Amino acid sequence: MYKRAVEQSYLSLFQLCNSYFKLTLIHARILKLGLQNNTLVLTKFISISSGLNAIHHACSFIFSPESKPQNYDTFLFNTVIEAYADSNHFKLTSIFYYNKMLRHCIEPNNYTYPFVFKACAGIRDLSLGTSVHGSVWKLGFHGDTHVLNSMLHMYCCCEDGIQSGEKLFDEMPKSSSVSWSTMMGGYVRRGMSAEAIRLFRRMQIKGVRPDEITMVMILSACADLGALELGRWVESYVERESFEMREELCNALIDMFAKCGDVENALSLFRNMPQSKRNIVSWTCVIFGMALHGRGLEAVSLFEEMRGAGVVPDNVAFLSLLTACSHSGLVEEGKQYFDSMVNDYRISPKIEHYGCMVDLLSRAGLVEEALEFINTMPVAPNPVIWRTLIASSHAQAYLRLGERITAELIKNEPMQEANYVVLSSIYAKMLDWEKKTRVREAMRKKGIRKIPGSSMIELGDGIYEFVAGDKSQKEQSKIYEMVDEMEKKMRAAGYASTTWNVLLDIEEEDKEGALNRHSEKLAIAFALLKTRPGSTIRIVKNLRVCGDCHSATKLISVIYNREIVVRDKNRFHHFKDGLCSCKDFW
Repeated sequence: MYKRAVEQSYLSLFQLCNSYFKLTLIHARILKLGLQNNTLVLTKFISISSGLNAIHHACSFIFSPESKPQNYDTFLFNTVIEAYADSNHFKLTSIFYYNKMLRHCIEPNNYTYPFVFKACAGIRDLSLGTSVHGSVWKLGFHGDTHVLNSMLHMYCCCEDGIQSGEKLFDEMPKSSSVSWSTMMGGYVRRGMSAEAIRLFRRMQIKGVRPDEITMVMILSACADLGALELGRWVESYVERESFEMREELCNALIDMFAKCGDVENALSLFRNMPQSKRNIVSWTCVIFGMALHGRGLEAVSLFEEMRGAGVVPDNVAFLSLLTACSHSGLVEEGKQYFDSMVNDYRISPKIEHYGCMVDLLSRAGLVEEALEFINTMPVAPNPVIWRTLIASSHAQAYLRLGERITAELIKNEPMQEANYVVLSSIYAKMLDWEKKTRVREAMRKKGIRKIPGSSMIELGDGIYEFVAGDKSQKEQSKIYEMVDEMEKKMRAAGYASTTWNVLLDIEEEDKEGALNRHSEKLAIAFALLKTRPGSTIRIVKNLRVCGDCHSATKLISVIYNREIVVRDKNRFHHFKDGLCSCKDFW
């Protein structure tokens, strides 16, 4: 009776433990009163220690050589495994205690495996997760929805695990909105956003009601694909079904509209958010949205407004701001903010921040300053930084510099396609077709292929993709007829192809034909055939817009009286009345 009373008093005492110092005092009292083998007390001690980031201290005490394994039970191990699975840096330790649990012949239950799978997902260990999957099957937990959802999450987080995830999802005896959201999240993380949208439509047909997480996932897929109409439908669905507009959902909507080209709606949503709900992610989404659309001064203004609201910027917010400065030619502002990040906020720049600064300087024609910046960086420049420098070097002297740097990159990365493409581009600008041919031959011998340009367009319920020179479309003859019509009207308006963009040593007439088959021109032709006159055309491209297509699209916007919004690899271009929002600075 006395022992029970002591036990209860300590369980109550744990509720008041809010510091590591108090925890050590309780630890000493537990030893003094002989409660070190009381499973209930030890389990609570583990739980409280986890909340105080002292889980290692608790485990070294509970699993010391002097401890008695007969006092261990499933609940105790579940508490330890959960604590480590929830930690940021010690997820592998969760697996260690799971194995320890098995060695002590303590049988896991259906609460054990969700934590174990969470740890496997955190360390991205597919083979380990598959092994645990086998144990779940042997112990008969393969019908538990919570266990299956955590297993599905593990597969979707692991490299090469998406197919196993699909198989598990299709075979689940009962799927919930969590299952569907998890599978969609796996597709989005793998860059398979079209699959995520297809799965969402399957979910609707099945009559499964989506939850807030589903909405966030499908909005992420829309943002990735530029599927603005579907994104707008999701927004109306959220309003119609009276979803609570929490920060995550608001932020996903802002991000979707910004990345789908409707930056005004993104800004409006942000302005309508209560200030108490605007977190650092909200501010970063809207700042990055302005950066994508080349509205650098507005991005700077928002950043200052954020600071005025007392929100402390993090490294992601600064990255968005520096991107905005780079895309708008705000050189001095970019330098000042980079220095502020380091000196005022004590944020150590990542390689992406250095890359932004190199891009900022080289885009502005300050190649020598950019080169000096690279040489004084405290971290070694990666190939992306060197390619960023080279891509902005158009003067003949800098082309020679680019040739030397790219040749060195090829030595270090002999199978990286981007290096050969950059070097090929350099030789094309130099009109040195012999060297360019040698680069192409080297690529052919090594089996390296240039990533084909592709453009996607959303029409109705479908997303259509076009590849350069594509002849797989059902209506290809009509599309190519429209391309020919576009070319005739552009020529009548004074258009001349920028044929060096083709990067081939062929006759000028053939080069022009190749340019007219670029993916965005095929997508524009398709849109002109399928959409009503005067409506906006929206295109998402996987590569940077070439100079010729940029010039051509400006003319097409005048000839056909259309606004054409193109999202390329780096930014948005809004073409209207013969002008582009980037002001030819991209």
